[in-house]
Amino acid sequence: MLSVIVQLMGGIGLFLLGMSLMTDSLKAIAGEALRQWLVRFTNSPIKAVLSGIGLTVVVQSSTATTLATIGFVSAGVLSFSHAIGVIIGANIGTTSTGWMVALLGLKFSIASFALPLIGVGALLKLLGKEKIAFIGLILAGFGLLFFGIQILQDAMSGVAQLIDLSRWAEPTFMMKLILVAVGILMTILLQSSSAAITTTLAALSTQTINLEQTLALVIGQNVGTVATAILAAIGATTSAKRTAAVHVIFNVVTAVFAFLLLSPAFMWAYQHFQLIHQLDSVLLVAAFHTAFSLLGACIFMPLLPKFEQLIIRLLPEQEPTTTRYLDESLYSVPALAIAAAERALLKSIADMYKVLTRSIRGEIIASLVNTDEYDWTLAKVEHYLEEMSVTQSSSDQHRFIILLRLVVYVRVLKNDLAEVANIESIQKQDSIYDLAQRFATILEQNIHYLLQEPFANLPKGLVNDLTAIAEEMKDKQEFVRQKLIEDSSQKNVSATYTLELLAAQRWLEHLVVHCSRVAILLGDTEQELVDEELSLVE
Repeated sequence: MLSVIVQLMGGIGLFLLGMSLMTDSLKAIAGEALRQWLVRFTNSPIKAVLSGIGLTVVVQSSTATTLATIGFVSAGVLSFSHAIGVIIGANIGTTSTGWMVALLGLKFSIASFALPLIGVGALLKLLGKEKIAFIGLILAGFGLLFFGIQILQDAMSGVAQLIDLSRWAEPTFMMKLILVAVGILMTILLQSSSAAITTTLAALSTQTINLEQTLALVIGQNVGTVATAILAAIGATTSAKRTAAVHVIFNVVTAVFAFLLLSPAFMWAYQHFQLIHQLDSVLLVAAFHTAFSLLGACIFMPLLPKFEQLIIRLLPEQEPTTTRYLDESLYSVPALAIAAAERALLKSIADMYKVLTRSIRGEIIASLVNTDEYDWTLAKVEHYLEEMSVTQSSSDQHRFIILLRLVVYVRVLKNDLAEVANIESIQKQDSIYDLAQRFATILEQNIHYLLQEPFANLPKGLVNDLTAIAEEMKDKQEFVRQKLIEDSSQKNVSATYTLELLAAQRWLEHLVVHCSRVAILLGDTEQELVDEELSLVE
């Protein structure tokens, strides 16, 4: 009995270790590529589902895809509506593990093949650098995974001899429900539905359990994956909680349909069709797992807009819109934490531009503009950045430095906004006010670019437009300045009035220059992201 338990623990441990090595190494090699993939190929529900399937097949972990999606939504890199499709796709993609185990792991004695794979992988890890080392870890992980399956299969043959599971084989509703609960518990304890399903398939292959028991366990194991998503959403942003809720609702609803409809239909077909009855039971379970995940997708895909509205009603936005992206759970992935802070700053800039535009046009009383909210937002962002640790890659460090510069520029813009009452003096100078209105038009035309997801995409000509305004302003200001000084010397206007108008001119000139610097900085950030994409393609 003790040896069987030790074998089970060892087999599960090797499988989990192999899966972890494969997943972590694949993410390390292609992490940025996966992020770009999600960003670029989720602009329609079908593409989002296919992206979720593809990512999960690549990293061999629906949990990794789900947690990454929650992180991207938290950071504002991925919209909630696009994330729904990715989550659905991840649930379909995770069934690939069952097929891999059924077609390879339990069909052939691959322990002799797995051990050399582990050895080659270890050598590549020790002797190689960067990508070669990670490829070594992937190979070693693959070998450990299948070696673990072999040990699990051997252990399960011993379980059948020691434990009588016939009393669990009664085809009653309550007994099936208990098995579903056992499946949920297995996934929660193992923290991997793939490991739980592999253990179950190993038990089925040695006839420790029968097909009907296996179907109930697999349904429960699929539901058990929601535990990790729920934990990841605790303390996260509302968008992240909504994404986790999608995962929970999809898995639970799909499980209900599978339990009440698909499982009985599957067993009926197995018992009444000789062709199906002759097929390998492990392959049938893999097919069943894929079938009920596809069933869930077919149920939800036509209802996506209504489903999205339901989730939004159940979980309304509670955080201030500007700082809702500042999720502390993203600290473990610096690239996402940087993107979150960037999104909060861009929202602040867009809001300030709106206030400036309306003030210049006289739509709001400039002297009544309050900047306290921006002070609070900047304080939150600065605290968020202080807690962040960027050590993973030079690209993250470079983006972090750009982000710090952006914080400085936003604070300068906030100080400019605090003096927006100067616009009342600008309005008294027709030629300067005409330039101010043109400046307001340029800002208004570009505000929506700041709010684009996944990152700001400012037009190339914005910097040129702002520079042209600044140059023209200098020329006109010199003429107006000389006229004001002349009028003041002739006592046509008071010295106080002259100084007030000159100060307003300087304020507007500085404001245009500061907005131009923000545009230049964001243009550099955008170019950096483009360069990263090109390097990935190469």
